[in-house]
Amino acid sequence: MKLASARIPPEANLKDWMAEVLAAIEAGKPVRKELAGGRLHIDRALPFICVHLSGDNSTPVAQEVAQANASYVIAPDAATAAPIIAAIGTALERRFGAFMVFEIGELATDELLDDKAPFLSPFTLEVAVDTQREIRAAARSFIDAFEAIQAKFRTPRIEFREMADSANDERLKVPFPQMRVRFAPIYRQRQSGNIYPEIRERLIASIFDAGLHAFAAFASTTRSLTITTHRALGRKAFVDAVERADRNMDEVAASFDFLLAVTPINAEAAWNEFVAEDCSRAPRFLYRPLAFQVEAAKRKLFSISFDHLEDPVLYQLYREKQQELDLQLSMLSVRGTAKFLEFGRALYGPVEPALFRAAKEILARGNARADKSGFGMRPPEQSADCYLIERRAREMIGEYVRRCSDFDARVEVRDDLPPGLLVSGSRLLIARTTVMDKDRVEPILSHEIGVHLLTYFNGSAQGLRLFRSGLAGYEGMQEGLAVFAEYLSAGMTAERLRLIAARVVACAAMLDGASLPEAHWLLVHEHGLPKADAFNVVLRVYRGGGFVKDAIYLRGLLQLLDHLAEGGALEPFWMGKIAASHFGVMQELNARGLLGGPAVRPMFLDSAEATARLSRARSARTPLDLLNQ
Repeated sequence: MKLASARIPPEANLKDWMAEVLAAIEAGKPVRKELAGGRLHIDRALPFICVHLSGDNSTPVAQEVAQANASYVIAPDAATAAPIIAAIGTALERRFGAFMVFEIGELATDELLDDKAPFLSPFTLEVAVDTQREIRAAARSFIDAFEAIQAKFRTPRIEFREMADSANDERLKVPFPQMRVRFAPIYRQRQSGNIYPEIRERLIASIFDAGLHAFAAFASTTRSLTITTHRALGRKAFVDAVERADRNMDEVAASFDFLLAVTPINAEAAWNEFVAEDCSRAPRFLYRPLAFQVEAAKRKLFSISFDHLEDPVLYQLYREKQQELDLQLSMLSVRGTAKFLEFGRALYGPVEPALFRAAKEILARGNARADKSGFGMRPPEQSADCYLIERRAREMIGEYVRRCSDFDARVEVRDDLPPGLLVSGSRLLIARTTVMDKDRVEPILSHEIGVHLLTYFNGSAQGLRLFRSGLAGYEGMQEGLAVFAEYLSAGMTAERLRLIAARVVACAAMLDGASLPEAHWLLVHEHGLPKADAFNVVLRVYRGGGFVKDAIYLRGLLQLLDHLAEGGALEPFWMGKIAASHFGVMQELNARGLLGGPAVRPMFLDSAEATARLSRARSARTPLDLLNQ
């Protein structure tokens, strides 16, 4: 849901204007109206309002804190704000039985800053409240929440007092409990006035979150509203600026296919070359030419404005995505060189000791079965070729379409891919050389269609394209879910788990400086992988110049098992492409009404057997435990 601004002409009669506002609130409609020197925004009826008196517009962070809320008014002075708040508050107090006013502003100077101190000094945060019990409870909750936030640069020194101790003209002339917060402008350099961007962002997010705690405490004390989390009191509608940023970000993301750009187009020829050299020399990988200019894509990426999103949570999600796309573009600009590996390390991280130990433990569980006859081949009597896989994929997609008409996926059989399947946006790509055991077809389609395509279309249904292209860092949990889908489809095998573990070991070897032939020798001679399977692993790991991404499959599976062991649900993961770190964010956005539930759930969850496996997986301590369930 999005809100568009409606400007009120200066000559508009305030009484008629307020009647229109109150009628909209009564009808359950959102309100967004421009004032002379400010704005009134109410995306739904709530027992509170945030107020900022903008004055000479020299307090931009306080204004951004106010704008982050679901209900706020920004006015040039108290005389303009008071009658608006009084009218709205009276109507909402009648509905909820209580109403509070939270006024936010900035102090003129940062008095506690001492340039000569060895460490950064504390900063002043003033909190003044009325004497009513319920507003004092709100203030205490605000202070506790703000003090609990981990300080990175400077810590707050709280000055708390009752408004009765303050000058009379500082209190808004409205008949509702009030709380006023003033903070030192620590985001601004004292002499030059230049901004510290990181401090500014943290300050806005911290004060906004503490404000939600205050509102939640007020609602609880007055019993005016029942909520499950303070975050449910955040915005449930996004403004036009969010839609513009989302569209522009998606256009950059859609302008290149990262995985296809780093996937060799000569996999079979490279295998033959490798075998002909007795596996002692790395083959030459060929890639598709880039159909876009990296520098132009980066210019567009960093021209996207996040200045008016009015939501700290969405602001952070888009900033993270911008940084991720920047790294991907940097990788493509140095494809085929040693720098590709270093950018990849920054994007996907190293192979952690715990991840490496888990991979070694899996590989230690006996050798896989005997070598195959060729790259990606299986004995004919057990095999399913690309055409059988294609037919079954179309059948599965057809069933998803019957459940959700927007599930508009396409299937392509390609000659320019290594053996296997790959999802690119709304397309399922199948390499023509793909041959696999028939028993693997259903699990692998559950992986590709039931997770990767399903979260793409469910993300599309959320109204923001960000959730279909993927939140930053989503790939680890996405691949962990996809591998877990194979388990729920009764397709988790020791061989499959060993291949996933082998990718981790190969990534670790590559990061330690091993060449492709050395990593291949390690997988074959120390871990017992067949030569063809080992080559498939090192092809994935060394493509592009060194692709650390392939360690994320096992990492994501381990994260998912930890999540399940703690009693976590899977449902938010079907809402779009998200990382493990975004689980709480998705729950919050869902509670606020910004996101809906999944448009369609995975078909592999339909069976009673899958339900039983999911239940048993909650007690699995390691991926190896899944093989015994």
